[in-house]
Amino acid sequence: MEFRPCIDIHNGKVKQIVGATLEDDGDAAAENFVSERGADFFANFYRDEGLYGGHVILLNKKDSPYYEATRAQALSALRAFPGGLQVGGGITAENAAEFLEAGASHVIVTSYVFKDGEINYDNLEKLVAAVGKEHIVLDLSCKKKHNNYYIVTDRWQNYTKEQVAPELLERLSAYCDEFLIHAADVEGQQAGVDEELLSILAEYNGIPVTYAGGVGGYDDILDVKQFGGGRINLTIGSALDLFGGTLNYETVRTFFYE
Repeated sequence: MEFRPCIDIHNGKVKQIVGATLEDDGDAAAENFVSERGADFFANFYRDEGLYGGHVILLNKKDSPYYEATRAQALSALRAFPGGLQVGGGITAENAAEFLEAGASHVIVTSYVFKDGEINYDNLEKLVAAVGKEHIVLDLSCKKKHNNYYIVTDRWQNYTKEQVAPELLERLSAYCDEFLIHAADVEGQQAGVDEELLSILAEYNGIPVTYAGGVGGYDDILDVKQFGGGRINLTIGSALDLFGGTLNYETVRTFFYE
C-alpha cells in the first residue's frame, strides 16, 4: 500500500472539487478547495518528499476557454518533477507522447478507451503502439448500479457496460502498467470510503491499483488497508491539509511507513 499524491487542475487553478458536480457547460463545479499556488509548487513538494506516482488531472475539456491555462499548469508540474507524476484528462494516442516528453511517467486514460459504453480496443491498441503499455494507466473510475460497479465516462455521467471485476482488470492489464479507480459515488464527499468496491479490487492480484474517493478521517485510511488487503494504493484529496482539509500530511504519511 503506497500513498499516491494528486494535483487536480480546473479553470487554470489547482483545486479539489466534488467530482460528480463537474459540468462542461460553463466549466462549473462544486469546490472544496482552490489553491493560490501553482501546480509546480505541489510537484516540487512531492518531489522533495520522494512521492512518486501521483496523478495530475486536467479537468477542462479541450474546447473549454480555460483549457490552455489548465494545460500550462499541468505541464509546469510535469517539468518540476520529471518522471515522478502521471497525467490524465483528454489523453489520446495523438497527444500522449507530448505529455511524456514534458516529464510524465505515465498517461492516464478513460474516455478515449471506453467509447459508446464499451472498450474500444482499436483506440487501446493505438495508444499502446504510440507510447507503450509501460507508460499507460487505465482509469476505471466507477459507480454502483444494480448491485454492481460499472465504469463511467464523460465526467462520470455516462455508464458503460463494463463491470469492474477482477476478470476485467486481468484482461486490461495486457494494455497498461497500472489502474486508477475513483469511487465516483463518494468522491470529494469525505464521508467514508467505498468498502465494497475495495473488497472487489482486493480480489485482483496483478499490476498496481490506486483507489481514490471518500477519505475523510484517519480511520478511512485503515479501512483502505483492511478492505484492500494492504495491496491497494491510496490517493487523498480534499481531506488533506495541503488542500484545506483536516488530515495532517505528516500524520497521513505514517500510515504508509509500515
